[in-house]
Amino acid sequence: MRGRFAPSPTGWLHLGNVRSALLGWLAVRAQGGQFLLRIEDLDGARCRPEYTQGIIDDLRFLGLDWDGEVLHQSRRKAVYDAAVARLLDDGAAYPCACSRADVLRAAGAPHVGEEGPRYPGTCATPGVVLPPGKPTSVRFRAKAGPTSFVDELLGPQGHDVAAEVGDFVIRRADGVASYQLAVVVDDAAQGITQVVRGEDLTTSTPRQLQLFDALGWAAPSFAHVPLLLGTDGHRLAKRQGSLTVASLRARGATGPELVGLLAGWSGLSQGAPCTPAELVSGFTWASVRREPTVVDAAELDRRWP
Repeated sequence: MRGRFAPSPTGWLHLGNVRSALLGWLAVRAQGGQFLLRIEDLDGARCRPEYTQGIIDDLRFLGLDWDGEVLHQSRRKAVYDAAVARLLDDGAAYPCACSRADVLRAAGAPHVGEEGPRYPGTCATPGVVLPPGKPTSVRFRAKAGPTSFVDELLGPQGHDVAAEVGDFVIRRADGVASYQLAVVVDDAAQGITQVVRGEDLTTSTPRQLQLFDALGWAAPSFAHVPLLLGTDGHRLAKRQGSLTVASLRARGATGPELVGLLAGWSGLSQGAPCTPAELVSGFTWASVRREPTVVDAAELDRRWP
């Protein structure tokens, strides 16, 4: 069994990040497997070296170790380009000259959600001529119909990628691989057998399953962890500085205290201080809480002023 933690170094790790890391680590260690660390640093404009070092320092502080060398996506462009070339050669992908503004205009609808409206397939039309000299992205031809999987925590899941998103970008016009492609290439290359991540990424999984299938690679299983929410009902994010591991460390929180807090929120314990190693023997997915947990930042501020 092989799992991984794959954060983006665009900010300091917050408690939601490290809870996914803890659960992924426990799932692997309980089976005597390997746990890998991957830094998803493709966003050159937002990723910073100090955040990468902070990830490493925070994991060590919490007692979460990993096997082998750390993999950095920013060093793997040639590998991603090879996968894109293969999909283009197979007819599973095609060049696209549409900008986001073009897609919005073609859809005739306002921007909806994080990814906007469904791509209308403008550049997928047979015989379409792309504007000379205009940078092109590459889109994957989404398969019609539901793409389903059984989540370790959420049960049966499924989305019709073609109907909901349409053909999706796998390499941007600036030549950078998309998250959807890079994560599939790296999970396959690293032999990942189970992916543990936040519930907000559940809708990405059908796209990734289609890419695994198109590239002829075995897909891992998935466990999408219910989110930690603030008292405002929104998920914890890196912008909430008081809930980062670095901030809590600076205010005097110990590693066992934070691990115990995360274990309690996850239904694995009563919340008493503990190390990750002390949780391994009793870990099962059946014991993990399925509902989101509301975190009161003010309460943590009182505990660690």
